[in-house]
Amino acid sequence: MDKKLKLVELETKLDKYRAELKEKMKTFHGVRHENSLSELKYTQIMVLRDMIRGLEQELLKLNGK
Repeated sequence: MDKKLKLVELETKLDKYRAELKEKMKTFHGVRHENSLSELKYTQIMVLRDMIRGLEQELLKLNGK
């Protein structure tokens, strides 16, 4: 795959996941004890953060930094 195309694709995904994380953080107020819905929201937020971190690292590798 062309490097420029890959960079554009990764940046697009990164923007999408950052916006999704920002939206989820608006309604998240922490994990309530024994509340499965708040635990699920927390898990979703952690997954999004990891996806963002992974995309950022991949972009750094492709940019040679």
